[in-house]
Amino acid sequence: MKCALITGGSRGIGKAICVQLAKDTDYHILINYNSNETAARQTLTEIEANGGTAEIIQFNVVDADQVKTKLDAWQEDNKDAIIEVIINNAGITKDNLFMWMTQNDWQNVINTSLDGFYNVTNHLIQKLLRNRYGRIINIASVSGVKGTAGQTNYSAAKGAIIGATKALAQEIAKRNITVNAVAPGFIRTDMTNELDEKELKKLIPANRFGEAEEVAHIVSFLASKKASYITGEVININGGIYS
Repeated sequence: MKCALITGGSRGIGKAICVQLAKDTDYHILINYNSNETAARQTLTEIEANGGTAEIIQFNVVDADQVKTKLDAWQEDNKDAIIEVIINNAGITKDNLFMWMTQNDWQNVINTSLDGFYNVTNHLIQKLLRNRYGRIINIASVSGVKGTAGQTNYSAAKGAIIGATKALAQEIAKRNITVNAVAPGFIRTDMTNELDEKELKKLIPANRFGEAEEVAHIVSFLASKKASYITGEVININGGIYS
């Protein structure tokens, strides 16, 4: 059984990726969630309604021991399964001007994106290397590419993810494993609900927010065999926001 693991897969962009991968590929989808089991189950139901197969797996990406324990237990129960695709999507925002940003809000945002990437990918990478095939896709952000005022913590976290993507891509390309980042701009999800869409879309040449499904399509392509010569790339999907 070949599997794709999506961290933070219960809502928003993560959910859209889970559903799209299930439609486009034969992968058994592992929907990771941290706290919202109801949302994770809804994602599972949607995948099954479309004829795909999936299961939910609960762990907090920030907690290295929990990541290891849960993934090892899953592997023990599914001895013939291999996770070929890792999509590091889990992330949080705690926006504030830097001068008022608390240590906690700095640390939590950095840890979720950056430690989350390390904990999950590092634990699974040996198997990808032995298998000589894999796809690692990191969900970055326009904030990590151009920086966003009021998001110094999030911009730092996502900028670091982009650097890690480029470095790791060079280390493992010989083993037929690609590592890419996708950097969405303003996408209509729970995370952007608080934003003033009417004002912000004036900054976007496409004059609208993107949809989670639009991000999911590019992720699905990068996860496929068709994308085998694309690695170390950052694909921006932002309606031309800083072109």
